[in-house]
Amino acid sequence: MKKNNIISNWLKENGNIETEMLVKRNLAIANKVRNILNDRNLNDGDFAELLEKTRSEVSKWLSGSHNLTQKSIIKMEIALGVKLIYIEQVHKYVYLGKIEGSLKEEAKKYSEGDYKKTMPAYAS
Repeated sequence: MKKNNIISNWLKENGNIETEMLVKRNLAIANKVRNILNDRNLNDGDFAELLEKTRSEVSKWLSGSHNLTQKSIIKMEIALGVKLIYIEQVHKYVYLGKIEGSLKEEAKKYSEGDYKKTMPAYAS
């Protein structure tokens, strides 16, 4: 907790919004990992073994002041079997079928709900 106050004070004096957000996010991830490790009775050394990293590197990651990469976050997620960051994934695939007219005309038909004309597989 004391380290978080030191970081917060430094950010107020020297940081910019991007740095502040980065540090806050890194601290949140580090705290979440710490809680998971505590719940599982694991220490930094145990976690380092799971990650195939050195204890000192893991300690830097868990300090909250290290710039975590997506790769390192994913590595931690896999080792712990949890999601540390949740981002809603929206997949929207659109198949217009064979376009016989202009793309603009077919897109208009599709957007107006008249897509059965452009999608023979759904014409039944």
